[in-house]
Amino acid sequence: MTFTEYLKQLTAGFTPILGDLKAEDYLPLDLSVSNKGLAKVDLTSPQAMQDYIQQQLQSSDKRVAVGGYLEKRNLYRRSEHFSKQTIEDRDIHIGLDLWASAYTAVFSPLAGEVHSFQNNTNFGDYGPTIILKHSINEVEFYTLYGHLSLASIEDLKVGKHVAAGQKIAELGEAEVNGDYAPHLHFQLIKDIEQKTGDYPGVCSIENLDFYRKNCPDPNLLLKITSLSSSQRLKQ
Repeated sequence: MTFTEYLKQLTAGFTPILGDLKAEDYLPLDLSVSNKGLAKVDLTSPQAMQDYIQQQLQSSDKRVAVGGYLEKRNLYRRSEHFSKQTIEDRDIHIGLDLWASAYTAVFSPLAGEVHSFQNNTNFGDYGPTIILKHSINEVEFYTLYGHLSLASIEDLKVGKHVAAGQKIAELGEAEVNGDYAPHLHFQLIKDIEQKTGDYPGVCSIENLDFYRKNCPDPNLLLKITSLSSSQRLKQ
């Protein structure tokens, strides 16, 4: 069984991760470089991004916008954090973004334990971040939750058990979440590479093959039916 096949069979159907939302509440959102509608949006402004996303939700009568796995984005060009570590810019998103109101509850889709957590304070970074470790059927892997509220990590302890469906955090405001419109960055990680409290959520084209395999599509777990299950690079 491949790791992808293993992940698919862990959840039987739609698996909630935000608030009281249902599968039909999700709107697929394209923030890739191919979305010409973003040319009119100030990507350096969290409020402008929030207004754009809210307009998309209202016009579609949905409650949360979702997408971004393997999207090539211009969004990260505002921050040196995504260009200082590699010759090529890191602009390919390797997690799933779920855009909702600040302080929306975040739930773990699976049982696990707290592997690590920290506040990643670089401009454009995750802000408060939690990483859970999962050991199911003798297979270990990790899930990362970024752009949380500060309260989400205040009394957390490494090794704390987390039940499937348990609330683990809340979404943070732009002032603490890395300067983004409120959203959850959710990511699967096969090999954590001895990192703690942080793991790349964006990669360059030169490293895409590795990260595509090490960080598979999070929708394999969540099974949000309105999202395509394909793992193609949007550019």
